[in-house]
Amino acid sequence: MSLDKISNPEAIKHWTDVIPPEYVYTVGVAGERFFREIKENGRIMGTKCSKCGYIYLPPRIYCEKCFDYIDEWVDVGLKGRVYAYTVTYLDVDGSPLDKPIIFAVIKFDGVYGGLIHRLGEVEPEKVCIGMVVEAVFKDKAERKGSINDIKYFKPSD
Repeated sequence: MSLDKISNPEAIKHWTDVIPPEYVYTVGVAGERFFREIKENGRIMGTKCSKCGYIYLPPRIYCEKCFDYIDEWVDVGLKGRVYAYTVTYLDVDGSPLDKPIIFAVIKFDGVYGGLIHRLGEVEPEKVCIGMVVEAVFKDKAERKGSINDIKYFKPSD
């Protein structure tokens, strides 16, 4: 092996074409059960570390704090609080929407993490940080096993 400095870049062998990336994204073990619970049971589930007690949403199979394997599932409930939100008045093409869309980060009590989702049944000027909201699911026959099986989160008492 030569340790000589390369002074002519054309001496380096290279390929001047494109390598198209092809892959299949899977939701993994935790994601599969999370979405199945939404689809089949209308529940939002997290995972709980038996060693340090952290509850994760979205669920994980390894604890980020102590690196222990997690196999305990807990129902985190359907209600959470608006942690942050934004209102969009334009679609992806920059055209005005008929009605603004509100997106929020929703945190659940006692849970590390949260969900990003739409808010519904509320006007933008009525949304506030800390507002209690609850999940509204599609009819069971319409659910496909995705986060969109939750139509939106609406204000709750």
